[in-house]
Amino acid sequence: MKKTLSLFNIFLVLLFIFFIIGFYTFYNAKGTSYLSSASESCNNCHIMNEVYNEYMQGPHSKKFKSEPRATCVDCHLPHEFFAKWIAKAQSGLGHAYAFTFKLDELPTNLSANNKSREIIQQNCIHCHADFAQTAINATTNPHAHDSLKCISCHKDVGHKHGI
Repeated sequence: MKKTLSLFNIFLVLLFIFFIIGFYTFYNAKGTSYLSSASESCNNCHIMNEVYNEYMQGPHSKKFKSEPRATCVDCHLPHEFFAKWIAKAQSGLGHAYAFTFKLDELPTNLSANNKSREIIQQNCIHCHADFAQTAINATTNPHAHDSLKCISCHKDVGHKHGI
């Protein structure tokens, strides 16, 4: 009985230590900021400083009725509620894993993966549908491998480091 109790105590101590380390990491990484759609949250990490500064100089960051025309979330995450939070969680966990276990492999700037590029293309069309319908339609076959994408011509619109 005493051995079981001491193993249980060790488990509780380890659980408490794990909780404290997790809480400290979440606090230090400004974890609650990621629950918002503010672009400032994307700049919590120094690896995004240059990209964030480019965004701030670009047209999407310009204020309209005291709000930016578009935030990082508006371009880089789906607009549907559940899809947005799932993508946000996947991205956050991926970044947390990379910054914890792959520090030697981190690039100077983060780049979008294929899934993110598709989301960005859908969001360009979502926000600029009125213009895109009168321009050369890059979306006539969005699933075609060689289909023209908005970023093919407008790669520096959000920030100069591309996607």
